[in-house]
Amino acid sequence: MHKIFRNPDVVWREEEEAREEVINAMGRGEDAGSEGTVLLIVSGTMHQLNILGGEIWKLIDGSRTEEAVVGELLLMFDVDRETLAGDVHAFLDDLKSRGWISYEQ
Repeated sequence: MHKIFRNPDVVWREEEEAREEVINAMGRGEDAGSEGTVLLIVSGTMHQLNILGGEIWKLIDGSRTEEAVVGELLLMFDVDRETLAGDVHAFLDDLKSRGWISYEQ
């Protein structure tokens, strides 16, 4: 598998307070998975990523393959590997179709 790189033209930042609130809410059993924790700015438009999308975004720094991203996320989320791998793959396909990521050649 190829390593994944973020498009350097995509400006982003983690909303640390929002991330902490989401993690705490999820720890209490609340459904907070759709709350934005990472902001992306692409061509002047702002996009929010939920907790899973934000964690994926942070991990695709050019040092990991898709499989390695899934392995890291399994340490963070209580979900089975097959479900998580499917979600990660679908998310990465979406990011690639938007031109926000690329794969090592």
